Order: sequence, then C-alpha cells, then structure tokens
Amino acid sequence: MPEGVTISPADVTVVIPCMNEAGSLPGVLAGIPPGYRVLVVDNNSTDGTADVARAHGASVAAEARPGYGSAVHAGVEAARTPVVCVLDGDGSMDPRELPALVAAVESGADLAVGRRRPVERSTWPLHSRIGNAVVAARLRRRYGIPIHDLGAMRVVRRQALLDLGVGDRRSGYPLQLLILAGRAHWRITECDITYRPRTAGSSKVSGSVKGTLRAVHDFWRVMR
Repeated sequence: MPEGVTISPADVTVVIPCMNEAGSLPGVLAGIPPGYRVLVVDNNSTDGTADVARAHGASVAAEARPGYGSAVHAGVEAARTPVVCVLDGDGSMDPRELPALVAAVESGADLAVGRRRPVERSTWPLHSRIGNAVVAARLRRRYGIPIHDLGAMRVVRRQALLDLGVGDRRSGYPLQLLILAGRAHWRITECDITYRPRTAGSSKVSGSVKGTLRAVHDFWRVMR
C-alpha cells in the first residue's frame, strides 16, 4: 500500500501473540475496533487460549517455537493485510486506542509505537519501568530514535516489516525492530496509550524480577 493511501479497517490485522492468556483474551477481543481482522498466535499455551480465541471470532495460528519474537513473526507472516498491529493479549492495553496509531502510519509514519502511561504506579513494577527507561535512553543516544518505551503496541506496514529482517525470536524482538528501523531511517512516531494491570494471570516479563532480567539480557544481546 503506497504512502498517503487511506487505510481502511479491512486493511488492518491485529496480531496478538499469546501464551496462556485464556483469561484475558475475551476482554481484549471485545475491544478490537470494528472491521479490523484479528489473528491470535498461540505460542504453546496449555490453558485453552486457542479455543477461547476461536470462540470469540478470532483466527488462530500456532507457533511451536517458544519466544515472543517467534509468535509475532509467525503472525506477521500469516497476516494477509497491508498493515499489521501487534498487541499483547494480557488486557493491559486498550485495543480501542489502535486507530490513533494506524492514523499515524496513514499520515506518513513508517512505524507507530505506543508509549505506556500507567493508570497507577503499581501497574508498572519499578524494576521493569527502570529497565525499559534505561534501554529507551540508550536507543535515543546511540541511534537517535525518538522513543521512551519499547512499544508492546505497534503498527507498521506488513511488507516493510518483513523486508526489515528482524531476526530475534525472543524478548529482544521489539528492541531489534527499533534498532533496524532507526538504521533504515524510518519515521517513528510515539503515541501515548493507557496502561492498566493485566486482567488475568501473571506477566512472563514484568511480573517477576527473573523475567525482567531475562528480557534485559535479551535486550543487551541485541544491542551489542
């Protein structure tokens, strides 16, 4: 889809990478903007995530290789629309805010990312918030990328993303995407989004210090 062409809802697929998000998915899927297609990528769930997704009208793709990047990449490959959104399935972000990011891409951004604004301090654990801030600051200094969050919600043109060649298949995927986008001189727009506590289960990353440290390890591996 050429730049400047209107993006209709039918041009958009929302990719939701999931591992054991059966409790949160119904609420997330209920908030998807009308007309957007939805593709849930089941990354080895054991709680019936795929069945819940289908029961609520979403298409489902299975990705056996573990890792956030694996699930996202599988979803982007499986999508058949010119624009893809990526959204976590834990209910912490409101899918009804996606149109603002889509509008940014329609207006000329190569990549629109959500900057999380927590509704309360406890929503975003201190260890996770500090880790995110440190990595984002390094991106601004080293690569000149104007962002303050690594962007768990993002919108991009599908083919451009595939052509960028993001190879990380773990937690480092969003960071590598930003680095490669910066090197390619992409226009990156950051939009404020609401950040709430997940609606069910526990986070694989920010829910524990161990998970956060594992993610930070993946980040620094990508930034070397």
